[in-house]
Amino acid sequence: MDLRSRNKSGAKCVWAALALVCAGCSDAVQLTHETEAGGVVTYLFKEERGGPMGSPHRRDALNLIDKKCPAGYTVVRDGEVQGYGSMSSVEGQEGEATGRRWGIQFRCK
Repeated sequence: MDLRSRNKSGAKCVWAALALVCAGCSDAVQLTHETEAGGVVTYLFKEERGGPMGSPHRRDALNLIDKKCPAGYTVVRDGEVQGYGSMSSVEGQEGEATGRRWGIQFRCK
């Protein structure tokens, strides 16, 4: 058996798995209500993990605004926006799991 071809197959599986994981994270930061002059960026946060200001997604949200407004921007307002909810499909778990989102409304300079 040729081990080189086996390793290549394994590497392809690893890359495919990483692509699926990254695709699942794509909703963490979203540009919504986009206009030529600005928009609203929302991102996920957890209160027990630093809240909205300590969220690892905040940096990605600000980078997205920087790309949209290379000449700079002004924050019009920010605050918690309506998140999402989903029912648990695990037997024995009750209630709704809710994701919390923070929104930054901005205007390009």
